Amino acid sequence: MLQFFSFKGTVNFLRHAIPVSCISVILVLGSIASMATKGINWGLDFTGGTVVELNVTQPLDLEQIRAGLTSEETDGSVVQNFGSSRDILIRLPVKEGVKSDTQVAQLMSVITALDPEAVQKRVEFVGPQVGKELAEQGGLAVLAALICILIYVSFRFEWRLAVGAVTALAHDVIVTLGVFSFFQLDFDLTVLAGVLTVVGYSLNDTIVVFDRIRENFLKLRKNTPIDIVNISITQTMSRTIITTGTTLIVVIALFLKGGTMIHGFATALLMGIFVGTFSSIYVASLLAIKLGINREHMMPVEVEKEGADQDALMP
Repeated sequence: MLQFFSFKGTVNFLRHAIPVSCISVILVLGSIASMATKGINWGLDFTGGTVVELNVTQPLDLEQIRAGLTSEETDGSVVQNFGSSRDILIRLPVKEGVKSDTQVAQLMSVITALDPEAVQKRVEFVGPQVGKELAEQGGLAVLAALICILIYVSFRFEWRLAVGAVTALAHDVIVTLGVFSFFQLDFDLTVLAGVLTVVGYSLNDTIVVFDRIRENFLKLRKNTPIDIVNISITQTMSRTIITTGTTLIVVIALFLKGGTMIHGFATALLMGIFVGTFSSIYVASLLAIKLGINREHMMPVEVEKEGADQDALMP
């Protein structure tokens, strides 16, 4: 216990850097292997399908509707309330050899059995090609975000810290996608929004730590880079605990009580918060140390004042 706390009360986080980093590498490799073998269970937003919006006279049990849509033509349908308890949105997946009209007819037979006065308000068909383009654009959005973050952190701090920050963000995204791939959870637009939110959340936590690291490099001249990182993480830990704790309260509430529509979004956030918190310490900061970050890299560039060379030549 006394070895864990050193530097006059500073927590020696990096004492456990090697085993935790090994766990991170295993998680990343496992996530990549899962995505390569099992793939991602794309939702109807990406695979295409038929969207049917209904209005019923009284709230219906969604589980009853799902139980009625278990035939070969309608299996895998997504049923959720839309706006109010009397508005229902149903997404029918694309089935090879099955026409959209046949799926809608079977759907309406199930609905009218529960509510004969149900009204069909809207029917839209989204082709697989549109869904494929949407998946590609979503991937490009994540990639563009990582590149912009790399450029920003390089200018704002130092390139070694920028590489650590982007590596940590890529780590968070890959592990989150790996969880969805391994458990074959539906990946729809709400999950993509959750992944992008994780990128922003994790970056915010990393930037706070990096800002304190830069400040302490300039203040604490006799400490080693490892000492500086441990001191900085310890000083920002109270802020991390408060921010993570309050965010988790909301995300857990959404996960448990938010309903089907945002369940994937809450799952992505829940995974991202846990993974992003320790990646700020054991991926971003550790990688910056391995790249040789030191006090000289944090020193501001001195700008020579106009006329300074003439002043130096004067007797």
